[in-house]
This record gives sequence, structure tokens and C-alpha cells, in this order.
Amino acid sequence: MNTKIALITGATAGIGKGIAYKLAAENYKLIITGRRADRLEELADSLTNNFGIEVLTLNFDIRNRVETETVLKNLPEKWKAVEVLINNAGLAAGLDPVQTANVDDWDQMIDTNVKGLLYASSQLIPQMVAAKKGHIVNIGSIAGKETYAKGAVYCASKHAVDAITKGMRIDLLEFGIKVTAINPGMVETEFSEVRFKGDTTTAKKVYKGFTPLDANDIAEAVWFVLSRPAHVNINDMIIMPTAQASATNTFRNE
Repeated sequence: MNTKIALITGATAGIGKGIAYKLAAENYKLIITGRRADRLEELADSLTNNFGIEVLTLNFDIRNRVETETVLKNLPEKWKAVEVLINNAGLAAGLDPVQTANVDDWDQMIDTNVKGLLYASSQLIPQMVAAKKGHIVNIGSIAGKETYAKGAVYCASKHAVDAITKGMRIDLLEFGIKVTAINPGMVETEFSEVRFKGDTTTAKKVYKGFTPLDANDIAEAVWFVLSRPAHVNINDMIIMPTAQASATNTFRNE
């Protein structure tokens, strides 16, 4: 029976929530984090009731360094041996050219996508190093491989995730710690609603005319990389809908 502990950041919706359900089905003990306490508790209850696993909820804002460090440094003793870290928390804010973009959007993306990932990782990697085992999965994006119009800073933040993942893989090589990047194309979650500040009409247009990926598709990919034999590491994976060939090339039946 699997008794590994996995910590998933940004687990209250979308890809993070999908990953939580998939790992729960594989009998992982889960630490789920997020800013929305009510959603965390609702998810924890569902996971416990449906899969009979142990779940720990941690309600904090990953953008806040002090808060993140304090919470993760003080995990209960039975939860300290995290073997799988899923750095999932991330977002896009706005879709504007650099000359008219909102600087607050830039801060939000960089603070969440880059600094938040680093804050969480910094607290969990040392015990993985001491144990000489572990697996870090960073959820990136096709935007970390290509740059597109009106997405300069979001793309930059995901390029940073790509570089950090490669650097982690090199730095942690001698300790037997696996590091993987999962880079999705278009996934229909709350992502576009967040990017367009709750404008659901505009958000829905992003996925019009084709079948996008969903959170479960990414969760399946995460499980695939986690389930490889000890001597196998999937360094990098790009996942697209069949109707999408690049960040900006899609075939739509409209």
C-alpha cells in the first residue's frame, strides 16, 4: 500500500484539484494548500469520504514569504516527510501589451508563479536532500516554451519555471531527487476567468470551437511521471489538445 505524502499547492480548483483526486485514488496522503479555506475544507472532506485517505489542509497565500515559510516549517511531525511536491499554484493576470499593462498584474504573476514556487520549494527540499529521495513536479506552461503577444510577463514567469526546473534537476542530481516539468497547452479551468478578472464571456471564447484539455488530463500526466520506476525521470513534458499545435496555433471548427 502506498503511504507517500504529497503536497499540492493551489489545490482548491482546476489542475491542482484534479491532481488531488488522482493522487487520492492512488492512496497518497495529501497536504493541500490554497488561499480559500472553505474550498480547502470542502475538498478535504470529499477526498476523505471518497478515498479514505488522510488529508492535511494548509490555508495561506503562497505569495507571502513569511507566511509560507512559517506554515511549511511547522508541519505536524507525522506530515514532515513530504516525498512529492507538486508546485501547481499559478495564474495569468490580464492580456495586455507591455505598454499598457497593469503593473499590479505583473507583480501578482511573478509573486505567485515564480517566487511562490521558490518559497514552497525552499522549505521542502532540505528534508528531501537529507532523505535522499523525493520528486518535485513543477506545473509550467507552453508559455514557458514560447512567447506570444500580450503575454510577455506571464510567458516570462513560466520561462522562469522552466529554467528553475532545469536548475533543480542539476542541483539535486546527486541526492537522487527527481524533478519534472509538466507544460500544458490550453486547459479549460478557472485559468481564463482569472486572467480576464471574472469575465466569463471572454473566458469561454478562449476555448470556443475545439476541445481543450481538462484538469484530469494533466492529473493523469502527473501520475504517469510519478509512477515511473526509480531509475526513470521524466524531465520535461509538453501536453496539448489535439487541436493545438503551439501557443498560438489552434484549429477551430467555427
